[in-house]
Amino acid sequence: MTITMKEVREEIDLLDKELVLLLARRQKCIEMAALVKNDKNLIIDKQRIEDVISKVTSFGESCGLSSSISEPLWRKLIDLSIEHEFRELESIENSS
Repeated sequence: MTITMKEVREEIDLLDKELVLLLARRQKCIEMAALVKNDKNLIIDKQRIEDVISKVTSFGESCGLSSSISEPLWRKLIDLSIEHEFRELESIENSS
């Protein structure tokens, strides 16, 4: 049986939807973290960042995901999450 490019793209499209759902859930957690921390000085935790990167790259490698993909992807995801958390905290402060 031969797989077609159309089939490959359909599978990628399904995976993209699953990833979006998971990222939306992750974003909600980031928003909850802003509420819990309630302090801009607590948003960036370098030790936690490196711990997350280490866990993700290790788990990714055990699942067959190259660290050359997982590490930069998660670093960017964390950077964007930090920016979002700052915006959330500003929004909370402005609504008080």
